[in-house]
Amino acid sequence: MKSVVVVDPPRADHGVVAELGALGVATVHEAAGRAGLLGTRLRPVWPGARMAGTAVTVLCPPGDNLMIHVAVEQARPGDVLVVTTTSPSSDGLVGELIATALAARGAHGLVTTTGVRDVAAMARARFPVWSEAISAQGTVKATAGSVNVPICIAGTVVAPGDAVIADEDGVVCIPRLDAAEVAANGKIRAEREDQARAAFARGELSLDRYGLRPELERLGVVYVRADLRET
Repeated sequence: MKSVVVVDPPRADHGVVAELGALGVATVHEAAGRAGLLGTRLRPVWPGARMAGTAVTVLCPPGDNLMIHVAVEQARPGDVLVVTTTSPSSDGLVGELIATALAARGAHGLVTTTGVRDVAAMARARFPVWSEAISAQGTVKATAGSVNVPICIAGTVVAPGDAVIADEDGVVCIPRLDAAEVAANGKIRAEREDQARAAFARGELSLDRYGLRPELERLGVVYVRADLRET
């Protein structure tokens, strides 16, 4: 594959992306038909981190972060760098200096399937980063990759300009053209959850609210009383 840098791809509407971010990863994932999760291994490098933005995708060779430096130049306010490698790599491709450069350009965060380092400094700066590993292992800048091409993470394709939502539940990607519909569905789901939360706080059982008793009967679940007599 030829190494390319795609400049100024179309992006999801930032207002819609903000709405998705307010809903959170779990609600957005459900509203998208339980699609779009970028696996279970991406974790925030500091507790409580959350962010939402539009993807600037980066494909790097393992152990080489040259194209991340290229991608920083392409980042606009509200963007999120989404980085993966052509083969698995846990090296620390991203550290404090790259995070500082991204923050200065108004980027909302970074997601990488590789390792990161300088996590204490990133935590102090409150710059949101999700990674699969923490590693002090350094990298080289010797081999070309690509920026703003479709990449695949945990079976989900991330295209440049897609909406990327991340919090402590993980990371979800919503295709750019689906973002508004998923946001609308997510708002409906969130309203229903608010109603259910209030009902449960009043003592209503989820078995009754969700009409699950007939399903138990269909599955042959029976209730039996414990025999409390001494033997």
